[in-house]
Amino acid sequence: MRAHLAAPLGQEALRRARGRRQPSAGLRHHAERGCLYTCQAYQRLLAHAGGRGSRSRKGACLDHAVAERFFGRLTGERTAQGPYATRQDARADVIDDSALLYNSTRQHAYLGYRSPNEYEAWQKVA
Repeated sequence: MRAHLAAPLGQEALRRARGRRQPSAGLRHHAERGCLYTCQAYQRLLAHAGGRGSRSRKGACLDHAVAERFFGRLTGERTAQGPYATRQDARADVIDDSALLYNSTRQHAYLGYRSPNEYEAWQKVA
């Protein structure tokens, strides 16, 4: 979470996500049509990781239902509790929610009612 939106922010997020999750080649990255994800530097980084970008048609929000659900839940359950005192407080809460709760314990229907961590472990065994 930065004070401004710029293309290098998307690249940094991709590097961090790859480092944490270590996805296999063939990664499909669903993203919006913004400059963070459409710039050449980001596309090169994604291709180097063995991934491929996926963007929906303009106005086709259902293509990103999983991401929309995540951000809808985040704003509905976490940030709706009231304003944060500082940007750092907001950042810590969002990281805590996404890294600790959402990926570790929260079950997802699209993953067969497994958490992302359980699903990835199951995929490695299968």
